[in-house]
Amino acid sequence: MQAMFAAPSKPVHVFGLDFKNPIGLAAGYDKDGIAIRGLAALGFGHVEIGTVTPLPQTGNPQPRLFRLIEDEAIINRMGFPSRGTEFVQARLNAGLSMNWVERFIGMSRKKPHVSRHKFTAILGVNLGRNKSTSNEQAVFDYLALLQNFAPLADYLTINVSSPNTEGLRRLQERDALESLLKNLHQQRLIEQNQLQRRVPLLVKLSPDLTDEELDDAVDVILRTHMDGIIATNTTLERFGLRSNYRGESGGLSGAPLKVQSEAMLQKIVKRVGGMVPVVSVGGIMCPEDAKRRLDMGAALVQIYTGLAYQGPGLVKRIARFL
Repeated sequence: MQAMFAAPSKPVHVFGLDFKNPIGLAAGYDKDGIAIRGLAALGFGHVEIGTVTPLPQTGNPQPRLFRLIEDEAIINRMGFPSRGTEFVQARLNAGLSMNWVERFIGMSRKKPHVSRHKFTAILGVNLGRNKSTSNEQAVFDYLALLQNFAPLADYLTINVSSPNTEGLRRLQERDALESLLKNLHQQRLIEQNQLQRRVPLLVKLSPDLTDEELDDAVDVILRTHMDGIIATNTTLERFGLRSNYRGESGGLSGAPLKVQSEAMLQKIVKRVGGMVPVVSVGGIMCPEDAKRRLDMGAALVQIYTGLAYQGPGLVKRIARFL
């Protein structure tokens, strides 16, 4: 499969990491790290797994995922279904050995071995709080996740922008975000001393922020020494949809998100002024969309819904077009 989908090399250096190309898989597709090798074989320069929560949780009740074929879109209200930290740690450690079953069984007997992965793509882990954790206590969830995944991932993403966990988006507000990110940066410095490498921390933002809210969030991200911004998560807006599912609650992704995502990218790129890289995601459905985002100033792009509609060959087609 890897030979069939091999994408031409288009190397980029971002966040201190070397990517074989700027095309990534967005979080949400592989929530528990069960398909990293297969996904990397599609030609991705990076694969972001998760969202991972500290404890296992089932997420929101089903049905919770709707394909809007007429709009080339998806509405989801998954709510961070996750098998939890221990399961995902076991999956990542399995990447270090062919005998992953033996390693996984051993998880219940001893602390898992923590070392860097050996996957063919850069690996990101998207982190989120448990549904049962209040925003006031959320910092402890994120700190625990950072400690557990810093040794295993190439970069970590702080997800405070999903619309499907009640109250989560309030963590994007200035004071809440500043408190959270300051604590994570301090913990990252401790991990950096232990690991002898800096683990990049990215923050994923909502496309539904007002200009004032966006300015506040970007200011905090820059002041707290974060390494990058992912723009954007899914939207609660429903402009111009034709599908019968348009009334379903949850986050909208796919082609209808394109205008919002590009507008947010333009604002963020201007606001950061090159101080941190920006990753663009949302409404990238074809090679032309990806190239436009890079031309607009994105350092990397990520796809999800585009992959669902266009199939696994999309990564190779984008890389050839760039």
